[in-house]
Amino acid sequence: MTARRARLSQQVIRFAGVGVLSTALHLGLFAALVRGGMGSQVANGVALVIATVFNTGLNRAWTFGVTGRRGLVSHHGQALVIFAITYAATTLALGLLGVLAPSAGTLAQTVVVAVANVLSTAVRFVAMQRWIFRHPAVVPVGDRDDSPRLSTAQQ
Repeated sequence: MTARRARLSQQVIRFAGVGVLSTALHLGLFAALVRGGMGSQVANGVALVIATVFNTGLNRAWTFGVTGRRGLVSHHGQALVIFAITYAATTLALGLLGVLAPSAGTLAQTVVVAVANVLSTAVRFVAMQRWIFRHPAVVPVGDRDDSPRLSTAQQ
């Protein structure tokens, strides 16, 4: 197995672990807020914001190995774009459930949010790996000269 493939496998496994924890947090908060009387759409938004901050921080450090404060604000800002995708998916799913089964209980609503969340997971992984926590291009030693060079990400 190549080093690149091994790193990808490790990232996928860690991302899945973080995803399980984040999903449990999201769904637990969602169910608690709905049972507490909050509307399902608002509860979904509140729970997803909290889970997204948790998810981004843990994936940043553990899955993708990014430490320190450098890029912290921009990473969380970029994660808001991913949040928007996930929120749109879960909101649409809850809206569709509301049309098809207006009296659906907390359990049914939580399952619908979980399914929509799982469906958006692949998009989240690719966005985090290739956009948010992308490593800068490295110039091989034999290709270097004394002049400064910008990676394609900096141009």
